[in-house]
Amino acid sequence: MDLDKLNKILKKEPAYRLKQAYAFIFKDLVDNWDKATNLPSDLRQKLNKEFSLNIKAKVLEAKTKESQKALLTLSDGSKIETVLLRHEDGRNTVCVSSQVGCPLGCLFCATGKMEFARNLEIWEILMQVLFFARDLKKKGERVSNLVFMGMGEPFLNYDNVMSAIKILNDKDSLNIGARHISISTIGITEGIKKLASQSLQINLAISLHAPNNELRVKIVPMNQNYPIESILKIVDFYIKETNRQVMFEYLMINDFNDSENEAYELVDLLKNLKKSLFVINLIAYNPTQGFKASPTSKIKRFKEILIKSKIKVTERYRFGQDIKAACGQLAGEECNI
Repeated sequence: MDLDKLNKILKKEPAYRLKQAYAFIFKDLVDNWDKATNLPSDLRQKLNKEFSLNIKAKVLEAKTKESQKALLTLSDGSKIETVLLRHEDGRNTVCVSSQVGCPLGCLFCATGKMEFARNLEIWEILMQVLFFARDLKKKGERVSNLVFMGMGEPFLNYDNVMSAIKILNDKDSLNIGARHISISTIGITEGIKKLASQSLQINLAISLHAPNNELRVKIVPMNQNYPIESILKIVDFYIKETNRQVMFEYLMINDFNDSENEAYELVDLLKNLKKSLFVINLIAYNPTQGFKASPTSKIKRFKEILIKSKIKVTERYRFGQDIKAACGQLAGEECNI
């Protein structure tokens, strides 16, 4: 589904044909050009042959039907995972991958155990969202939110991620509002600085997971290149430039980063940031790499300390544990269904 290839195929056609084709892909969400009845029959045959809309995927659904994980096979045989999260309030969020594997090697993350292969192309990012958008349309629903929290580090594939977002945000495409799109980064400062200059009001999330460098580097090796001080400095710049709230994600890992002392240390770490423009998102860890999730009592106490210090706190609900679709569990494995 290389859009550049589509442009070349339709180069000799009337100019309006390309606009029609894009509408069939992104608004009508067709999966076969035979359904694009406004196009001439011979052109439909050509497109089916040279620009197939088929997305090769296997799907695994959680028992509660609150989430679905899809394993997509790309044209070169690479496999990536993407997840649909269905919320009680009617929102449908797609968790999008940006790379095949990941070069960061975070110890808490299943993707980090994979060998990094390459960045995803723009159309390979788009097809993850289209896959679920097609299915939701059959149910009278739509993709309402995107989170770039899947396989890979989005800011190490910045240009392709941003290009895909602009297409998905376009009113003539899926029309997903920028404020409903979030990018999660381990703290790639160059990417955060670039995002601050974007006109689109995209949400920024920082995978922090520890209140000091000594602890963080044990699970985030790239902390050596992007220490907490440099991340906080660029986040302060981002907040001042955009006046937008930043989310700090904090995995609650038992007996690692979940003590009262670490809660107080986290409060002290963030004391110089404007409190109204950041929030801590506590995430109960989904066991994958030898770590264990913090017990509820510890999470509750950690949260209380933050709240008493007048820090905004949210707690992420754990989707898709039974299909390994939760935080840190995406690994490009075969779905056995």
